[in-house]
Order: sequence, then structure tokens, then C-alpha cells
Amino acid sequence: MAGIVERLVPDELWGLFQRVVPEAPSRPQGGGRRRHGDREVLAAIVFVATSGCTWQQLPAASFGPSGATAHRRFTEWTRARMWAKLHRLVLDELGSRGDLDWSRCAIDSVNMRALKKGDLTGPNPVDRGKYGSKIHLITERTGLPLSVGISGANVHDSQALIPLVKGIPPIRSRRGPRRRRPGKLHADKGYDYRHLWQWLSQRGIQHRIARKGLDSSQRLGRHRWTIERTMAWPAGCPTPPPLRTQSRALPRLHQPRLHPHLLPQTHETTW
Repeated sequence: MAGIVERLVPDELWGLFQRVVPEAPSRPQGGGRRRHGDREVLAAIVFVATSGCTWQQLPAASFGPSGATAHRRFTEWTRARMWAKLHRLVLDELGSRGDLDWSRCAIDSVNMRALKKGDLTGPNPVDRGKYGSKIHLITERTGLPLSVGISGANVHDSQALIPLVKGIPPIRSRRGPRRRRPGKLHADKGYDYRHLWQWLSQRGIQHRIARKGLDSSQRLGRHRWTIERTMAWPAGCPTPPPLRTQSRALPRLHQPRLHPHLLPQTHETTW
């Protein structure tokens, strides 16, 4: 058991996790079963997220906690906004080492079916109107996620650009002040709108957005392939958990007509 737990949650990640995990609730009267360790539960959650199995299919003999326990703890930690805090700690750690390349960032999205519907779903125009969600992402040059959001599948890609860029947190640098603006931002033709070019230019971000009817998407793909690979990870699981559950851990990108609002101490964005 210890081997798989340490492989899924290495010591370095566990050290960061301990800085953000909420304190376990106490039992005033004592008694009851011993609470499963946070590291074992985190490993179980990582296994579900990366293997594509359901909570019910989680092999409890390999981790200790059952699927129900892992899901319950996942829900507790999500309500405590722990995942956004952990993401920011990881970004700060990578930034302080100089492992984040801001020179060429990219934005893209991927559609996921939502069989059980839920709040952040909508009819997918490219999947015969079946309900789904859309994950929006900005990555740095090597494909590491800087800002993540979720919306209904019927929300246009272009509506996510401004909230996602604003949602990049101020990240530590190896030298100098914290940084939150990409040097260049690559995008496909779904983001080809004049107001987006102007908005990026006003903030000193060079835009490399494919022009409709002018630019070849294949040429820009030389730099966008890293985000395509990152997008394949959530979409590549053979049987991913229902998005109704997954969406609770991701920032909300619904209500596209509302101005984005940055929440305190996180990089999440609400529309």
C-alpha cells in the first residue's frame, strides 16, 4: 500500500498538500472508526482522476479508504477551496525554480460529456445537442496549466479568454517580482475577435491568434501542440468520473455576460 501511495503522492507534493489541507474535525465524544490518513485519501483521489475508474471501482485494498470515503473527503476539500490553493502553491514552487516558461502561453478548450447534467452543462453544438461541459485552459510553453475554468458546452471559446487571463495568479519568479502575464498568447481561430486582440495588446500581451481565412492553423500548431497534449489528459480517460462531480472542483465560467470577479486567495474566476 505504501508504495502506490508514495508514487501517486510523492514527498514533495505531500509537503505542499499539508500546508493547505483543512484540519480534521474533532469528535467531542470520541470513539468511532479511525479516520483514514490524508495522504492515503489524496492518493486514492489521484488514482480515480488519472485512471478513469469510478469511485465505486476504487480498489480499497490498495489504498485503505473506500471509494465512498475518498469521494466524501474530495467533497470536503473542494468546499474548502483546497484544490485552487494547492495549484497556486505548486505554481509558486515551479516559478521559484524557473521551471515556468512564460514566453509562449496558449489557450484552448475541450468538450466533455456530462451524462448526469448538472449546473455547469449545456447542449453541445458539436455533439448533436447532448449535454456536456467545456474545460477551458491556459498553459505555459511546456503545457503546465496556469488558469483553469469550466462552463457549459454551449459557451463560445472566445468568452473564456478574458476571465482566464485575469484568473492567472501572481506567481513567484526565480528572480524579480511575481508574474501573471504571458509574453505571447497563442490561440486558434475560435478566439479571432478584434476586441480580444485590443484587450491583450492593452495589457502588453502579444497575441498570436489564428486569423479566420488568412492564417494557417497548422503553422500556429507548432507552438500550440503542448496545450493540445494537456487537453488530452482530462479527455483521455477511458471512463472519466461524471462531470457533475468533477465540475465542483473547477472554477465556474457560467453567466458569460457578467464581468469576471477574482476571488480572494485563489486564481479561480466566476462569470
